[in-house]
Amino acid sequence: QVQLVESGGGLVQAGGSLRLSCATSGLTFRTHIMGWFRRAPGKEREFVSAFGSTGSSTYYADSVKGRFTISRDNAKNTVYLQMNSLKAEDTAVYYCAARESMKYTYDYWGQGTQVTVSS
Repeated sequence: QVQLVESGGGLVQAGGSLRLSCATSGLTFRTHIMGWFRRAPGKEREFVSAFGSTGSSTYYADSVKGRFTISRDNAKNTVYLQMNSLKAEDTAVYYCAARESMKYTYDYWGQGTQVTVSS
């Protein structure tokens, strides 16, 4: 059974930093594209960042570009999201997701971890 488990969320002051982790199991990690999404109160879920299954291609939403950094450790089957210069509008539940490289949708999702940024 595929499992994605996020951790690292919590409370932080605006301007601070958090590092989210997503540990995976039951997944051929190296062949999947890993992504981070978030859902803020009253908003639709939105794309945050993604890391390709090959090479080191990374992608970021404009709202987080320059502040967030995604990385992955294939040996540990884990993807990370380093979040710096956090803003109140970053407050959301953050979800880790995985998809096969040839598919257009993410098949697997974690349970989410709450990030709250106080202004």
